[in-house]
Amino acid sequence: MFSDKANTIFREVIKKYHEIDSVDQEFKNPYDAEQNLIEHLLYRKCWIDTVQWHYEDIIRDQNIDPVEALELKRKIDASNQDRTDTVEYIDSYFLEKYKDVQPNTDATINSESPAWAIDRLSILALKIYHMNEEANREDASQEHQMKCKAKLDVLLEQRVDLSTAINQLLEDIANGEKYMKVYKQMKMYNDDELNPVLRGNK
Repeated sequence: MFSDKANTIFREVIKKYHEIDSVDQEFKNPYDAEQNLIEHLLYRKCWIDTVQWHYEDIIRDQNIDPVEALELKRKIDASNQDRTDTVEYIDSYFLEKYKDVQPNTDATINSESPAWAIDRLSILALKIYHMNEEANREDASQEHQMKCKAKLDVLLEQRVDLSTAINQLLEDIANGEKYMKVYKQMKMYNDDELNPVLRGNK
């Protein structure tokens, strides 16, 4: 099932990142885009999410230097754009994969595309990893560990449900019971023609 593959790759990414555990480490994708496109995209997607997860930790430091904070904010903005672009690449993969499927006359559209559901699955993998860390943190109180263990149980259940939903969606698309309709993200704040502040600085 597709979600099994995705979850395996997400765990692979998160484990690899934490070998060095630095937002500045070099990114290397072990999956070739020509031979293993979807694996390549899934790995890239989760790496972006993992780095950004740690960006978000760093920028919340109350003692961070304002200049460093602004630089980090720019990196987070760029990461968000990269994340969105990668999600759209994943949807393009599925559009190509199912291009010859003729939807049934009563086929329905889903509220989100496959790639945006996969986006949530990638973030969920990070939540599970870090909540598991907290549930087993030796310097934390027993109360803290127990609360985090309860939250971890919910996250694990959520992963099962979301994985099942993604698999079902892809199966429905393959069978013509649902069809894909993808809207490109129209973010305005990065566009120097649409953001009045950027436009005024030209």
